Amino acid sequence: MINFNVPPYTGKEIKYIEEAVRNQKICGDGPFTRKCSEWIEQKTGTAKCLLTTSCTHATEMAALLADIREGDEVIMPSYTFVSTADAFVLRGARVVFVDVRPDTMNMDETLVEDAVTERTRVIVPVHYAGVGCEMDTIMEIAKRHQLMVVEDAAQGIMSTYKGKALGTFGEFGCFSFHETKNFSMGEGGALLIRDEKYIEDAEIYREKGTDRSKYFRGQVDKYRWQNYGSSYLPSDMNAAYLYAQLELAEEITQTRMDRWKEYWEQLTPLAEEGRIELPYIPAHCAHNAHMFFIKTKDLEERTRLEAFLKERGVYAVFHYVPLHSAPAGLKFGRFHGEDKYTTRESERLLRLPMFYALTADQVEYITEQVKAFYHG
Repeated sequence: MINFNVPPYTGKEIKYIEEAVRNQKICGDGPFTRKCSEWIEQKTGTAKCLLTTSCTHATEMAALLADIREGDEVIMPSYTFVSTADAFVLRGARVVFVDVRPDTMNMDETLVEDAVTERTRVIVPVHYAGVGCEMDTIMEIAKRHQLMVVEDAAQGIMSTYKGKALGTFGEFGCFSFHETKNFSMGEGGALLIRDEKYIEDAEIYREKGTDRSKYFRGQVDKYRWQNYGSSYLPSDMNAAYLYAQLELAEEITQTRMDRWKEYWEQLTPLAEEGRIELPYIPAHCAHNAHMFFIKTKDLEERTRLEAFLKERGVYAVFHYVPLHSAPAGLKFGRFHGEDKYTTRESERLLRLPMFYALTADQVEYITEQVKAFYHG
């Protein structure tokens, strides 16, 4: 069986975890946590990176820093993971969903401004499959209406838009290091902060509402409860696992890109026949090969293809069920405008196996099975 995902592993993870244990500093903000945060800061150019227990918690921290309150509205696509909405709903916000573009599956930037009301506080672009949203347009709208931007870049590390790292355009950006991501710490994430004025509050929220970070830097003689907050710090053992992959980030990304290109080349004939659609990457976006998906004719065909591949040892999977159609989506949000593409395109999309250890031979086998389905 070719699994859909195999967590990345480079060979140094266990060694670094043992080192973390020997350091006798396995809780949050140990040496490996600092190494990971500094690596991300240097790689992306963000003012500050705070490693978190998940991308969900990074987004919750962003909602706290944005001072989201009861009755505020937040604009985002419906085609995203539940955490994108949960972070703001927990603060009492209403979610306003807008349609996606059928080419990238990102939020349609041309529909955002019409969804803005006097209650709108934040725009949340989701960079699907590590392909950047049209950030120039989104940032112009945010500036015009004095809105904040929180980037859900869960899938976007090592990706850029017009040469700039995803997650660094808005006030805050959120990365994921879940086991399904390009780099993993099992469960984990990171909050990227563009403006230094938010750093102190972010540290307080992350440290259970205390100024403990300042205490450990010797800036105060004792730490005290300053505000509300929670425990958003990952274990340094988790960070040790992640750092082993960040050291080889370029190699991991290139390996994934090689497999992505092989999928593209081997499935292009089917696309040219009009049997399937392949991913679209805008010329000004550099992606990270997080995902390779195809689009079938419709839901019925996708279901048959998924079963066909599974029978032949290939685990391919669909992705998000649009949030606006879910019970909580109906309760906490509304869809602005017409659902022209979100539901239709989500029902056609099928993700093929993609992970660091995937081999060229496996990609060839997978694509042969896809071709067999359509030519059989």
